[in-house]
Amino acid sequence: MNAIRNSLLALTAAVSLAACSTDQYGNRSASRPLAGAGIGAAGGAAVGALTGGNVVAGAAIGAAAGAVIGAVTDDRNRYEDRDGYRTYYESNGRPYRYDRNGRKRYVRR
Repeated sequence: MNAIRNSLLALTAAVSLAACSTDQYGNRSASRPLAGAGIGAAGGAAVGALTGGNVVAGAAIGAAAGAVIGAVTDDRNRYEDRDGYRTYYESNGRPYRYDRNGRKRYVRR
């Protein structure tokens, strides 16, 4: 019963850790390192509880690993706001925008 309680506490901490952030335009999203840390903490706590190990140590190790993986795989799209539009740039420098239907449209330079 103690392992289940600790797992639930770790899961609650992970969910609260992976909270949304809001940018200056009102878009809400969780950063990949934060979400990775939350998922890693939950996974590490679950593994610790199932194997009979230390749940808190498993959650800490999982959170650290998840944060590193999230930081490495973070989306590094560059963008700029110009003339009332947000223009994104691919890794090769090609500019694009999203139309009202959410479709990606490339912009002529």
